Formats: sequence, structure tokens, C-alpha cells
Amino acid sequence: MSAVNAVPAACPDEARRHFAARLAFETDASDVAADPAAGTPGIVVVDTRSAESWDQGHVDGAIHLPTAEIAARAPALVPEGATVVVYCWGPGCNGAQKAALEFAKLGLPVKEMIGGFEYWAREGYPVATASGAVTRRSPDPLTAPVTGISCAC
Repeated sequence: MSAVNAVPAACPDEARRHFAARLAFETDASDVAADPAAGTPGIVVVDTRSAESWDQGHVDGAIHLPTAEIAARAPALVPEGATVVVYCWGPGCNGAQKAALEFAKLGLPVKEMIGGFEYWAREGYPVATASGAVTRRSPDPLTAPVTGISCAC
């Protein structure tokens, strides 16, 4: 008996709906990095973590908006028509989902950056700190190609 097929795969129509829905709710670090590099407007990246976490390191170009402050501050920070991309620490944290829910309650289009700040940094994208320094670490070969910053997905 196959462990993979112990529960049969969904039919293609169900799989199409499921994966299309996931892509409507999620994006990844590679796609988030690609838009500013291409000059694509209309994306606002939001770090939802604490001030201490933000100061330690955050996505270069993101805005800091902790989840508890979204309802009060988001209308002044997010331009009309923009898609919000939220992130928190990483895959073991559901802070991004909580923040995404708050943006959705405000009627704003929102996606979660899967992998969070952990995968942003591990894939070698620019990390800014409270001092204003911007650094890049070498990509972790378990998360991104070491010869380039793109998985070509």
C-alpha cells in the first residue's frame, strides 16, 4: 500500500480550486523581492512583529505595523488600491495570519508572505536594521540556489 496514496489525490478540478485559492492568499519571498526589483507598483510589505524584532532586522522597504495597531494606522499607511503583503517571524508563527485577518477586516486586499522574515533572510534578500544598515547574507542552500537569488518558480 502506498503511503502517498493512502488518501487518494483530489480530482483535478478540486486541486485547481485548492491551489488557486492558496495562491490568492499567499506569496513567497522570491515574488515579494521581484516586484520592487522590476519597479512594480501597488505592493505594501508590512512587518507585523514587535519593535524589538523590527529593530533587529526586517525586509528592506517594509513598513512596521504591529498587528494591534493595524485598525488604527493602516488607513493612513496603505494607499488605495495597494495589495498588502504581511509577514511575521517564520513558518512556526501565525502572526502573519492574524495581521492578514485585520487587513481583510478593513476591506484591504492582503496576502501572507509564506516563510516570513526567516525565509526572507535565509534566501539572501536585503535585511535592514534599526541603525539603517542593509545587509545580505549568503543564501542557505536548503532554501535557495547559492548561485542566484531565484528559484524560477
